[in-house]
Amino acid sequence: MVSNVNKGDEEVCAATTPTTKKRKFAKFIRKYFLEGQKLEREVHQVVQNNDVDKTSVMERYRKYIGFLMPMCFMQTVWWTLAIRYNIFRLYPTRYELPITMIVGATVAGMTSEGGGAIAFPVMTLLLHIDAAVSRDFSLMIQSCGMTSAAFTIIWMKIVIEWHSVVFCSLGAVAGIVFGFHVLDPLMTGAQKKMFFVSIWFSFALSLFILNTRKKRRTFENIPNFCSSKALILLLTGLFGGLCSAFVGSGVDICSFSILTLLFRITEKVATPTSVILMAVNTCVGFFWRQLIMCDISQLAWEYFEVSVPVVVIFAPLGSLIGSHFHRLVLASFVYLLETVALIGFLFTRPPVSLVIVGVAIIIFSLLFFLVVGRLGAMLARKSRSMDCNPEVKTSSSISIIEDKTFQP
Repeated sequence: MVSNVNKGDEEVCAATTPTTKKRKFAKFIRKYFLEGQKLEREVHQVVQNNDVDKTSVMERYRKYIGFLMPMCFMQTVWWTLAIRYNIFRLYPTRYELPITMIVGATVAGMTSEGGGAIAFPVMTLLLHIDAAVSRDFSLMIQSCGMTSAAFTIIWMKIVIEWHSVVFCSLGAVAGIVFGFHVLDPLMTGAQKKMFFVSIWFSFALSLFILNTRKKRRTFENIPNFCSSKALILLLTGLFGGLCSAFVGSGVDICSFSILTLLFRITEKVATPTSVILMAVNTCVGFFWRQLIMCDISQLAWEYFEVSVPVVVIFAPLGSLIGSHFHRLVLASFVYLLETVALIGFLFTRPPVSLVIVGVAIIIFSLLFFLVVGRLGAMLARKSRSMDCNPEVKTSSSISIIEDKTFQP
């Protein structure tokens, strides 16, 4: 009798275990990959009410329209020019970058890493193309892909930290122009690669350490915005512009690092903010290199011509997909990309002296980012105490109203 009962219990356990595993897996997918978009308040209320009869077609299919509009516009322009100038003749010899940018553009749209973060190491480390050509291609292709992704983000009304967009862009314009004319000629291609991968690998480490803390408090916009915080964003943009002058991207990850570590902005807001920042910065860089310096090579132009139809599809698609992911998933992409970039650089067998300098930069940058993270914790505690103060709550609500004036 007892054995029959035990046998029945075993059968029940065997039947329920797969079901439990399926439920856990489904819960995991819903939490991290189907969390939903972080939209502006007005749009969020419309989506929450879910009144199909009262909702216009534009609102109902907003995210799909936001994906299709820039893609259709860019494809129309490209196909017109491709037929007129027979761009198709380039594909047999220039096919590497269009294939690369399937991944590069998708990553650029859904993370804080611009497409240049994929294109630059592939061109320099795998294809052995000159760093200046790789940098120019990165700026050129992102001026199409990132602007398409930026349009999708703004059209979908995803929450953006507009203070960062404005002040980092101002600093980045000065930084990229200064970098083109003064600092870029002073560095070799290997030094640029080492500088790029070392700094951002250390940032990925610091972000990982920060995210190991359970239930970290995050914000959708910078609390109690003031002139000192504007200056920090301006300097962040300046440094990011210098990085963009070296490798074709940088202001996006610079902004992302300060927003997440110092101001404790959630990755779901910092990521689309960095995409819009990079869209502005790449347009400035492309304009300056082509029309002011007149120094873009024919090879960069050929790779650009064959890659445009790819990036204008996958960059907006990446923004659409990434807007549904949990912030920890977005952070995990940053860890992975920076680790792969560092390993790829080491596979090129750089000189020992360069490796030593790179290790020193990683250690110094990691300490810097950890200090920034500690300052961010102090600012978060200060903001929490101000929120608890009823007299300060008034000024806090005013800052929220000011934030909305920056929204399109």
